[in-house]
Amino acid sequence: MTTGPGGTEEKSEDVGLATGRFLTVAEVARYLRVSNMTVYRLINGGQLAAVRVGRGYRIREEDVTRYLRQRYMDAG
Repeated sequence: MTTGPGGTEEKSEDVGLATGRFLTVAEVARYLRVSNMTVYRLINGGQLAAVRVGRGYRIREEDVTRYLRQRYMDAG
């Protein structure tokens, strides 16, 4: 365990959460060129990992990349 901000203890696996860049649903939708509703469906369907922040969601950039890699199809 490590000590986080404010003297709270964090598990080693939780420390990595704060190191990545977080995107909003709208940013992910623009990046993927889909609607916000499509991103919400991916989140609610468990296909795209997200963190609930207040009334919205935040998605790590690396989770978007992982989602795309999993769905990539080789054309050849």
